[in-house]
Amino acid sequence: MKAAIADRAGGPEVLALREVPTPVPGHGEVLLDVAATAVNRADLLQRQGHYPPPPGASDVIGLECSGTVAALGEDVTGWSVGDEVCALLAGGGYAEQVAVPAGQLMPVPAGVDLVTAAALPEVACTVWSNVFMVAGLRPQEHFLVHGGAGGIGTMAIQLGHALGARVYTTAGSPEKLALCAELGADVRIDYREEDFVDVVRRESDGHGADVILDNMGAKYLSRNVDVLAEQGRLVVIGMQGGTRGELDLGVLLRKRGAVIATALRSRSVEDKAAICAAVAEHVWPLVGEGLVRPIVHASLPMAEAAAAHTLLESGDTVGKVLLTVGP
Repeated sequence: MKAAIADRAGGPEVLALREVPTPVPGHGEVLLDVAATAVNRADLLQRQGHYPPPPGASDVIGLECSGTVAALGEDVTGWSVGDEVCALLAGGGYAEQVAVPAGQLMPVPAGVDLVTAAALPEVACTVWSNVFMVAGLRPQEHFLVHGGAGGIGTMAIQLGHALGARVYTTAGSPEKLALCAELGADVRIDYREEDFVDVVRRESDGHGADVILDNMGAKYLSRNVDVLAEQGRLVVIGMQGGTRGELDLGVLLRKRGAVIATALRSRSVEDKAAICAAVAEHVWPLVGEGLVRPIVHASLPMAEAAAAHTLLESGDTVGKVLLTVGP
């Protein structure tokens, strides 16, 4: 089969379409004919040599896909050859076929076409597991989303809004802030011009943020803790702003707050299966009702993976960038 391979660490130019062995589904796995995959920031890091796949995962980049079931491994039940699905992967998405544990398959939600469904698994699983399963966001709570116009941000805004939270978000341009408003963000903050701590305090009448979803890491750590409400929960899922920051434990103690750092890719197969099941149960009905939708900035052929990486690195995208397989 063909796959977009980075045979060495480097810039987008190291990605090229090459012939690689077709995967064979193992016990409890399903082989998919891939329709599309999506480009995530973790993919950029892996291409640069900074984010190797976990033990046993494919060296091929790609953390999600949509496609059709081509073959079933031993002891797989509940799925049939020909089923249209989307899947959360530990790797292997930039290819014509991929083997995936059956528990990480999800049906394509109602109203979403097969290619567009590739935009959903990583963001839906990341947001649901972190914001709702870990941080326990509740209706009427104040929810701050950093990077609201990105793939995870657009999903987080929509889910927070649909489930009754008051949503605050940061973004870096009027166009991105307008999209955030359209998706349900109650308060939009231009991080280039405004201090999100001041805005959240003002707009929440001093309450602060009950839950914060942060992709910046060290750069925002102290200010995130500063704006947490009492018993607030800060969930760090990215390190775009660095890995080492200073934490004032006195502030955190006074607020009885929590700082939680999580990752999805390195979780066990069992954990991922539980998350996928929860997403299919709780998120897919919202997609089917039109309350939540995938946001796709662009779709490119798999052969143009380098261009897709360049596009995402530009910072000009909103939502997801897809790579498609076939004509």
